[in-house]
Amino acid sequence: MAWPLGAVAALLTACGGSPEGGDFTPKPKGYNRIDLPAHHYQPLGGGHPYTFEYSKWAVVRRDSSYLAQPHWINIYYPQLHANVQITYMDVARDRRLYNKMMEDARKLTGKHQVKATAIDERILKTPSGMRVSVFELQGEVPSQFQFYTTDSTRHFLRGALYFRTATANDSLAPVIEYVKQDILQMINTLHYK
Repeated sequence: MAWPLGAVAALLTACGGSPEGGDFTPKPKGYNRIDLPAHHYQPLGGGHPYTFEYSKWAVVRRDSSYLAQPHWINIYYPQLHANVQITYMDVARDRRLYNKMMEDARKLTGKHQVKATAIDERILKTPSGMRVSVFELQGEVPSQFQFYTTDSTRHFLRGALYFRTATANDSLAPVIEYVKQDILQMINTLHYK
């Protein structure tokens, strides 16, 4: 069945086009608007064997997983849906436990190799003289920034950044950089008791 030319023209006009091809303009790519507050910090309380400064825009929550130890916490950013998981172990001169914690920290970072396009490792030295291993992960990985530090005799502390959102990491880049700045503040003000 052949369609009459007038019916085709009416159909195209009704759909917003014109029979000549018209002046269709694709919409530009859109990005989420993310308003990030200024960085302000406060000291961590709670009787932990460590202390640091964390963002006043974040909430400290006790880790509720079944594996959680007494001093495992989450630094949660409600507006950003970001979470910095902090795990702590007292290795109290137990060389086997210390080695296991070091191995676990590297394994947990290594598990992201499947989706990571790059994993950059750096060693930072804090103002108090502590050495911190920092891992920045690129690509569509669940955790974009991780770190661990130890005094090699008693304290072992590890942190990892996670987001509770399905938004792609390239869209989250400004938020990742924002929280990364807060994590560096935590690292630079970290002290063991």
